[in-house]
Amino acid sequence: MKITTFTKSGNKGSELTLEKAVFGLTPNTQLIQLAYNRFLNNARTNNAKVLTRSEVAGGGRKPWRQKGTGRARTGSIRNPLWRTGGIIFGPTGNENYSQDMPKKMARAALAQALSAKVKNIVVIEKFEASEYKTKAVVELLSKLNVSGNIVLVADEFNEAFRASSANIAGVTSLKTKSLSVYAVMNADSIVIEKAALDTLKDWLTSARVAPKVAEKKEKEEASK
Repeated sequence: MKITTFTKSGNKGSELTLEKAVFGLTPNTQLIQLAYNRFLNNARTNNAKVLTRSEVAGGGRKPWRQKGTGRARTGSIRNPLWRTGGIIFGPTGNENYSQDMPKKMARAALAQALSAKVKNIVVIEKFEASEYKTKAVVELLSKLNVSGNIVLVADEFNEAFRASSANIAGVTSLKTKSLSVYAVMNADSIVIEKAALDTLKDWLTSARVAPKVAEKKEKEEASK
């Protein structure tokens, strides 16, 4: 897929062909969803905790005698059947919600997510700012015609640019290898620095998990 790049000042530059092994795959929605949910589960905390029967206050003596009251026998107000009793099978605060995923699958999911959002990708030659000025970054994004939830991707950010973009609502700056399926799928626009494209290519195609679309079509045509 060919795409027009932009200069660091926001003007249209040269034309570039995106790598098919990263941006031209047929998205596997199940794999993308698996990686997306994995990101959320790994970010989940285990703050919830309930009191068990052994932790509830009180219950040091039997509420009433065993027989003769007409009521059901019970030994403690900590009984889970009571409104103020302990909780059975509740969260303990020790739960581990993290999920693992093979490296090949994770990289394949990210490549397919980028392929699914290829129409929302903008390539810029370089993110650069000579002064700490948020207004300059806002004007640049306006020239790039991007809005909403914007993800900026680069191997390394110019410090002035990174600090200037940090104050803009909806704009997230990520280093190339910090890019996730969650960030890609939630983005309305993805602005990638030109140098980061080579990093993505080397990183996401090293596992060789998914065939290139072009090669797949060539094999199908050859078999006919």
